[in-house]
Amino acid sequence: MLPNEDKVSVLLLLLSSFNAGDAFVNKRFSSHLLVTGGVVLRRANNVRSVLTMNEWVDEVTTDSSDRMSKSVESVVSNLSTLRAGRPSAALLDRVMVDYFEVETPLIQLASVSVQSGMSLVVSPYDKSAIGDIERAIMESDVGMMPNNDGEKIRLNVPQLTEDRRKELVKDAKRLREDGKIAIRNIRRDAIDTLKKLGKDKDFGISEDNEKDATKKIQEIHDKYVKQVDEVVAKKEKDILTV
Repeated sequence: MLPNEDKVSVLLLLLSSFNAGDAFVNKRFSSHLLVTGGVVLRRANNVRSVLTMNEWVDEVTTDSSDRMSKSVESVVSNLSTLRAGRPSAALLDRVMVDYFEVETPLIQLASVSVQSGMSLVVSPYDKSAIGDIERAIMESDVGMMPNNDGEKIRLNVPQLTEDRRKELVKDAKRLREDGKIAIRNIRRDAIDTLKKLGKDKDFGISEDNEKDATKKIQEIHDKYVKQVDEVVAKKEKDILTV
């Protein structure tokens, strides 16, 4: 057996003679190169290392789990912008402002505070942008009419009507579906990667290993889909609670 350093040297020499079909590159795992001979050459941040087949499969599942977790975090973050009960500065987190022809989050252009329990005050860092911020709020789905005094924008947060609560529940359901689609897409990418590994005649991943890894990916998928369902169900309950 060659030491890992020698393996890397040999693989680097071999790479120059490979055709496009001899190397496997997946767009979701583009920092890795799969080469023939049962080992993987990983190149990331100019650091090279050799991965065994089992290590590669572990990397696919770990990467998928990390990305699915981030999808859940995104759903939670977006749900915080839907009002349930008392107003919160987070209600404006998803408002995008056309700032010098660049779509910019409002929260990067102004501070947002809650005043008097039922109103929000938006204080732009750049006063010249106050008109753009006002327009963005009016065109958003926050359901509030801005009052611009030239220095700050005040938003009176109305009491939630039954119809408005129903609209917010629909928004929550849409965010749930968006989160699930993102998680399903990650599962699809991972399974496609495993299938390509299984088809590489020299790489050595067995059919059983492929099935076990695919099962693990499905279990990870189910776990995060359940988390999305739980956080959305809680938000819906909060929205409908009078």
